[in-house]
Amino acid sequence: MAHRVFGITGWKNSGKTTLTERLVTELTSRGWKVSTVKHAHHDFDIDKAGTDSFRHRQAGASEVAIVSGRRWALMHELRGEDEPTLDDVLARLAPCDLVLVEGYKREGHMKIEARRLEAKDRSPLSVSDPAIVAIAADHPVDGEQVPAFRIDDISAIGDFIEARSGLKKA
Repeated sequence: MAHRVFGITGWKNSGKTTLTERLVTELTSRGWKVSTVKHAHHDFDIDKAGTDSFRHRQAGASEVAIVSGRRWALMHELRGEDEPTLDDVLARLAPCDLVLVEGYKREGHMKIEARRLEAKDRSPLSVSDPAIVAIAADHPVDGEQVPAFRIDDISAIGDFIEARSGLKKA
């Protein structure tokens, strides 16, 4: 089953993570099962030096699963392989109602562009990306061909995502 995907994109410090977090809270409170995919800097690590799982990876394990009664995680070391595509990652996710994807600027899924005055770069992405179907900004937005929301109007953005992704009929 292909996942229903909706993205949150924008420049560094544009509010992507906060918007994603608030949308997860909003959409799960409406009863939807939501998963997320976050594109990170290539040097990120979720494991700490000295832990057993870190030691397993350092020893050369390709994949390490950490499992407890509350959660589990699977880490895959690329060890020279190419970074997986978004589709590769989505294929590994359990079924859910919606996957919110943070980052992945160049992918073709529907996205909302986060904009903040404090962002590292403020050049609009929407002009060159037809997959951007809305904008969420902390300032007035003029001259766009797509709907613009206040970045803190999470309820309205949630309604829009439900309608555009097909979760609910508009």
